[in-house]
Amino acid sequence: MPLQCLPAFDDNYIWLLRDDCGRALVVDPGDASPVLAALGDAPPLAILLTHHHGDHIGGVAALLARWPDTPVFAPHDDRIPQATRRVADGERLAIGDWHFEVLAVPGHTRSHVAYHGEGLLFCGDTLFSLGCGRMFEGTPPQMQASLARLAALPGDTRVCCAHEYTLANAVFAQTVEPGNPALRERVAEVRALRAAGRPTLPTTLAEERACNPFLRCDVPAVRAAAEAHAGHPLADAAAVFGTLRAWKDGFRA
Repeated sequence: MPLQCLPAFDDNYIWLLRDDCGRALVVDPGDASPVLAALGDAPPLAILLTHHHGDHIGGVAALLARWPDTPVFAPHDDRIPQATRRVADGERLAIGDWHFEVLAVPGHTRSHVAYHGEGLLFCGDTLFSLGCGRMFEGTPPQMQASLARLAALPGDTRVCCAHEYTLANAVFAQTVEPGNPALRERVAEVRALRAAGRPTLPTTLAEERACNPFLRCDVPAVRAAAEAHAGHPLADAAAVFGTLRAWKDGFRA
């Protein structure tokens, strides 16, 4: 089950999943060009979209112009006009020999979804390695609940994020939790991968649970760092998350 991440724009990844016959599933094609180059003359089985932002859906029209019968799965959101099938939380999709469950993960946008199945998690801009997405349309309790839901999936799940942000995220993560040995190991790995020109993704949920401060809001060291930054006690994990996200929004290394 070959998995490819196709670089697009400055730091996006478009994900391609191929079956044994070479048929492909395309996830969040913000740009059609790398997808067309990768697929050649073979039409995709389907396109999965996580949310409406242009760097995730901008290439869909060109792909449909090339292969007009391609099904496009997307959340209920009028800002994604190319959808041929709307999906909702808990829905199970059978695409070729693959099976995925749709997970509603609001926070980055109000209608954001993720797709989990086949040991993979296509999470768009909700979860990044060592980080998470900004809250453009959600609240800290919403986003923290979405991340907690993803973190509860099996630890060996491969996390297919949509951006190469890991190295920048690592600086903030180490600021929050400098004594975390698993984080030190991950940062060393990330630096070596980027120095070699290789992607830092996919990661695993077990690795993210051990290293990503946004999935560790109940860990005493992370809570203490958030409270020190806020200057007062924080009531719960959502408050810790909200403090971390606001801190990260203004963070400069």
